[in-house]
Amino acid sequence: MANIRRGGGGALQRGFSLLEVLVSIVVLSVGLLGVAALQMAGLRYNQSAAERSAAVIQLHSIEDVLRADRANAIRGDFNLAIDEPAGSGDSYVTDALRKWRGEIASTLGEGASGGVRCDGAKCRIEVRWDDSRASEGDSLQQVVTEVYL
Repeated sequence: MANIRRGGGGALQRGFSLLEVLVSIVVLSVGLLGVAALQMAGLRYNQSAAERSAAVIQLHSIEDVLRADRANAIRGDFNLAIDEPAGSGDSYVTDALRKWRGEIASTLGEGASGGVRCDGAKCRIEVRWDDSRASEGDSLQQVVTEVYL
């Protein structure tokens, strides 16, 4: 608080000067902008974490299908490259792969895809998606697991 003396022998004036008020408003504004930036970063990272969780769920989904149809999985009938179409037949295997790819696209976006590669009883499952909202690192994310049937 500033004390300002007016004129020759007048009384002291009490209160805040306009400059002090402006400085405090600027400091408060910068603080509020910082809080807003932290909130936005938190939301962005929360979305990335949710997408990663959805990808892991999709890995486990096809893993259960592979275990349920172990004979076809070991034969390599479920083998599907990540950029290969899921097939157009009406067998259980192609139907399961199409449904799995559809679930991946609906939960992780249209550019997302998944692949399966079984070498005997050892299967490698992979899910890729675009996480362009993440500010650091690659926008292409992937989760990979290997399972033994």
